[in-house]
Amino acid sequence: MSATMPLRDEHLSQRLGAAIAQVNQVVLGKPRQVKLAFACLIAGGHLLLEDVPGVGKTTLAHALAATFALAFQRVQFTSDLLPSDIIGVSVYERETSQFRFHPGPIFTGLLLADEINRASPKTQSALLEAMAEYQVTVDGQTHALTPPFFVVATQNPLDVNGTFPLPDSQLDRFMLRLSLDYPDAAAERALLTGSDRRDLLAQLTPQIDAQALLALHRQTHAITASSALLDYLQALLSASRRHREVQVGLSPRAGLALLGAARAWALLSGRAHVLPEDIQTLFVPLAAHRLLPVRGTDGETLARQLLAEVAVD
Repeated sequence: MSATMPLRDEHLSQRLGAAIAQVNQVVLGKPRQVKLAFACLIAGGHLLLEDVPGVGKTTLAHALAATFALAFQRVQFTSDLLPSDIIGVSVYERETSQFRFHPGPIFTGLLLADEINRASPKTQSALLEAMAEYQVTVDGQTHALTPPFFVVATQNPLDVNGTFPLPDSQLDRFMLRLSLDYPDAAAERALLTGSDRRDLLAQLTPQIDAQALLALHRQTHAITASSALLDYLQALLSASRRHREVQVGLSPRAGLALLGAARAWALLSGRAHVLPEDIQTLFVPLAAHRLLPVRGTDGETLARQLLAEVAVD
């Protein structure tokens, strides 16, 4: 395997570049966030998009599903949404005298959980088993989800009326949390003068199918992480648990997620090995929503402090 280009299939490499370019044509002026979203999906993770309404969160989710040829379902989370509205329900059929399971929208390739923090914690947690174990349990019966399966959730800032904070166990299942933020002047002008986003989404074509996406995920396991690189990653994890401003630091699961995301980022960058810069690029979007501050400091500030305080040996 080449030390610079781990993709054995050059055609797949070209398709991956075309896939990223296609999404960037719809989500304008956000190449870093788009690449991070690709890294998350290639690493097999779930994605949380937190921002004010109207900046392209839903558009990004639609574009990812279309580009990866994933079956797509959207659930608008509201205060009256029930867990069965997502997972499905068993219905008694008189003809057979048996209960028959009717799958909910979670049985898809990419589930867009829109405004997830407008639903009650009980409904939010309905996703937890699916996100963690790729299965759901209804009336004691387990129903497997067919891979690939991803949750892309959007949430409004917590100071918006009618929002419920996601429980820590739920947040920990999202590999990355991203913010699209407002577009710059050039991107906003292109939005104002260009085609309607809905028309552009309808024109998107699959660039990588589900099987190729799973193949990319397997390739990430071949990306090398040196002993020195793992020392650096562990130092960040340890520092998060000892930091004076952190009440709950990063778990071993967070460390595995960070390594997986960094490997996917290296693959997207055409490398067969992880660099410290990859860890640094992924650390804030991976760690900020997992860190529980002691006082009012936000997780993103804490994550940046940790990066500044932990040296690369």
